[in-house]
Formats: sequence, structure tokens, C-alpha cells
Amino acid sequence: MTTFALRPLDYAIVAAYFALIVGMGLYFGRKAKRSMLDYFLSHRSMPWWLAGTAMVATTFSADTPLAVTEMVVKNGVAGNWLWWSMLGSGMLTVFFFARLWRRAEVVTDVEMTEMRYSGKPAAFLRGFRAAYLGLIANIIVMGWVNLGMAKVLQGTLGISNRGALFACLIIVFAYTVYSGYWGVATTHGVQYLFEMGGAIVLAVVALSAVGGVNVLKAKLAFAHPAGSPIGTTFGTSAAAMSFWPSGDAVWMVPTITLAALLCLNWWASWYPGSEPGGGGYVVQNMLACRTEREARSAALFFNIAHYALRSWPWVITALCTLVMYGGAVHDADPGVNYVRAMVDLLPSGLRGLMLASFVAAFSSTQATQMNWGSSYLVNDLYRRFIKSDAPEKHYVLAARLATALTLVLSLIATQFMDQVSHAWQFLLMLGAGTGLVYILRWYWWRINAWSEVSAMAAALVVSLTLRNFLDAASPRGFAISLIITTLSTTVVWLAVTLLTEPEPRATLDAFYRKVHPAGPGWGVVARESGLEPIHGELSRNAIAWILGIILVYSIMFATGAAIFHNTRQFVIFGGALAVSAVGLVVVMRREQADALQ
Repeated sequence: MTTFALRPLDYAIVAAYFALIVGMGLYFGRKAKRSMLDYFLSHRSMPWWLAGTAMVATTFSADTPLAVTEMVVKNGVAGNWLWWSMLGSGMLTVFFFARLWRRAEVVTDVEMTEMRYSGKPAAFLRGFRAAYLGLIANIIVMGWVNLGMAKVLQGTLGISNRGALFACLIIVFAYTVYSGYWGVATTHGVQYLFEMGGAIVLAVVALSAVGGVNVLKAKLAFAHPAGSPIGTTFGTSAAAMSFWPSGDAVWMVPTITLAALLCLNWWASWYPGSEPGGGGYVVQNMLACRTEREARSAALFFNIAHYALRSWPWVITALCTLVMYGGAVHDADPGVNYVRAMVDLLPSGLRGLMLASFVAAFSSTQATQMNWGSSYLVNDLYRRFIKSDAPEKHYVLAARLATALTLVLSLIATQFMDQVSHAWQFLLMLGAGTGLVYILRWYWWRINAWSEVSAMAAALVVSLTLRNFLDAASPRGFAISLIITTLSTTVVWLAVTLLTEPEPRATLDAFYRKVHPAGPGWGVVARESGLEPIHGELSRNAIAWILGIILVYSIMFATGAAIFHNTRQFVIFGGALAVSAVGLVVVMRREQADALQ
């Protein structure tokens, strides 16, 4: 594969991007020095639109276009249900948990552990989750983002993975460690413009190169999916372009795979950015918002942009690579075809824009992961268990050192990864079955610290054991592993919950008064606290949740139908979009009216 021949205009575009981002980071650096609340949460002063943009820019990483290309090449458009299916979890956060998180006023989601639970079990759980999220889950995410960026740099510039990757990381580290969350969030707005701009440009150029939509549809029937036997094709263009797995799609067992994703995965599995009940950098951005209402607005904007706005540029380019390259690449990683299309199709000027787009995607994710990961190491490990009485500037310094640690560990993790989607699936399996605990801890007083501990332990043991018997990288193996792990984990944590003592009433009372969750699950605590339980909120949230899911999927599929010239589907999904949007507005206005009474 040839590489980019960059011209002065290309270098100027990339240089302008770096100058703009570093300048913004330096400008906001003075605010990050004041306290840990400034360094990690911008002193809770972030507007909803910027917090929402920061969330979606974080998920728009350098590895994601490659992973989506790999999914489409192997399984058609329907292969994206591996991540499209998580919308249900995201909408749970919007309508059930966003306001509760902002009401809790913690610095990290892990800190909430000792607000909800008590004693040594709570302290152990907080420390364990901080170490697991900050030093394992976070490093895995940073590792696969490094992997994606390394492939892009090597494929476009033909330079050493390590040298180019280290240079990019150092620049990201410099402005992140200096400016903290102030710089991270504000630069994300600019980075998102570069990210979406580059993805759209490549999709338009690739579609033009294959001859337009009608030619693409005609040629897809003869495209060979990667790894398929010689002579195997998608059968029809409809199979490759279908929003749903069908009988002639590449997925050999679409029913069990899709059922596991849509009925189980979104609520049962913990995954960064789609945590049931909220978590990670999504919670960090909601905690940084000015009010509860803005926290929910930020989460809603994130889910619309994450699923409905950014899917199709990647999918279109991936389908075009199927026609151009047939799904096969020299290293058996079809995700690299995205990079190959960049090199083969883009002229000077657009090459610089696309390279800047990938650097922006890489920077936005790694900056968040560095800042977010170090928040666990400092707030929930160092400050909680090692040194609790130091001045705020001391913890800001500790946060900067922790950020450097995450950078080094991510480089080490990258050396042990091969394909991005495999890392995605591995992390999904490690969190399988734990999601229900994270949901119910907000709405059922009986959940205790041992519920979470046992769920995490069971998920880890069962998922790793199953890897010896099932191929979790295959659709069938992934679905069966997910089902078995979820069922086993649920049985374990429910048994542990009922066999152990509930949390002390003083702890439950303090949590309820602070967060005030709705529903019958806190009825006992509410009555003993002399407070009136909140009625009607859960049912209204459930209606809004359903409408929100319909809204986002309708935007996404109506857009796809318009692109692929499918009038019937456009009318159906466009109608669903209009109905769900009106319904959601009505529900939200009713909620505001009730709040004023």
C-alpha cells in the first residue's frame, strides 16, 4: 500500500490544528491549578452543549472508523449492532440517572460508592473499582486507541508506529496535564468539527470514486467479505446494506446474536461510555454541568450525536472499500481498508484535513482518558487512602503525575493488541452481567456493597473461563458467552445480596435525602425518614426513555434510507421521528409543569 505524499498545504492544515489546540490548552491552564474540582470538573460550570460535545468527541477516536470498517466488511451494515445496541443504556442514563448523578455532587462515579454503602466493604469497593477502572479498563481503552492511530500513521505516512505515536501522545499529554478538564472539554468542541469534517469528506470522495449510490448498490452483491471462503458473496446488495441481519446476511446466526445485543447486552454489560446507570467520562461530563437539567441535556445531545449523526460517514466509506478492495487486506485486518481509501482517494489539501481529523479524534479520546483515569487514581486512591489532608495544589500535582503514568501504561498495553474490535468484545465480556447492579443500586435500598463485589468477581471468572471453550470473537460465540455470563453473574449477586446484611439505615437515609431517587424501591427508607416517596416519576421516565430510543434510531435510519434512496424506509422512519419528537417534547413539558407545582 502506498502512503501519503504530503504537500505544504497539508502540513499547514495539520500545523494549524496543533497550534489551535495547544493554544486553547495553555489559555485554560491557569484555571486548572486552583483545585482538584477545577482540574477534573471545571468547578461544575460547564454548559450542556459543551459537555455533550466533549462526550461525543471522546467516543470519536482514531480506532473507531477502523473498527466500524471491520464490522461492515465482515458482517455488512448490520454488524454495527455491536455498538448500536447500546443506545438503550445511553437513554437510561439520560432519563433515569443524569439528574441523580448531578444531585450527588461527587468528583467521580467511584466516589459515590461510599455515599451509597458504608464501612470496610464500601472502602474496599471504592479502592478496587478505582484501581480497576483507572489502571485496567482505562488502559485497555487507551491501548486500542493507540493501536488505531498507529495503523493510521503507518498506513498514511509510512513511518514508525512508535515514533509517530509517541510524538502525538506527548503533545496531547502536554496540554492535558497543564490545563486539566478546562482544556480537555473546550478543545473537544474544535476537535469534533475536525473529526466530523474529515469523516464526511472521505465518505463523499469514496462514494464518488465507486460511481455513486446506485453503482455501489449494484456492486455490493459481488463483494467478498473478509475471511469468507472463495466464491462466497453477500448474495445481494440488500444483504450488505440491510439495517438488520437477514437470512442471506453474512452473520451465520443472526437471531441469537441480535437477540443477545438488543435484549441483554445494553442493560447487562458494563462498557466505557455506555455504562448501565451511567459511569466513567459520561458521568464526569454530567458532574461538570451547572445544573441537573443541563446534565440531562448534555447526555441527550451526546446520544443523538453518538449514534444518529456520526454512523453513516463511516458506514458509507466501509461499504465503498468492500467494492474497491473486496474486503481482503494483507494483514487480515479489514479495518486498515479505511486508511487505504484515504491514501488512494484523497488529493493534496484533503489529505492534510483527513490527517488532522484523525489526530483530533485521537487527541480528544486520549485527553479524556488521561484526565478521567487520573481522577480515579488521585481522588479515589491517593486522597482517600494515602494522603487525605494535603492542600488542593498538592492533589493537582498528583493528578498530573497520575496522567503521566496512564500515558506510559497505555503504550505498554498497545504492544499486546492486534485488532480493535477484539478488544471491544473482550471488555464487554468482562463487564457482562454487572449492569443490573449498577441500575438497581439507585432504585432499590436492599443492594449493598457485596452485591457489586460479587457481580464483578463472577463476571470476571465466568467470562475468562468461557474464553477457553467458546470463540468470543465470532457472533455465535459472543452471544452465547454473553448469555451464560449474564445469567451466572445475576444468580451470584442476587444470592449474595439476600444472604448478606443490608446497609445501615443511617447510610441509606443520608443517601436518600441527598439524591432522592423515585419509585417504590426506597419506600421503606422514605417512610422511616419521614419523607414522602416520589410517585409517577419512574413511569414518566420510562415513556421518555422509549420515545428517546425511537427518536435516535429514527434519525439514524431515516438518514440511511435517504442516502441509499429507499423512499419507503425514509417515509416510515421519518414518520416515527416526527411522532417520537413531538411525544418527547410533551413529556418534558409535563415534567417541567409538575416541578413548578
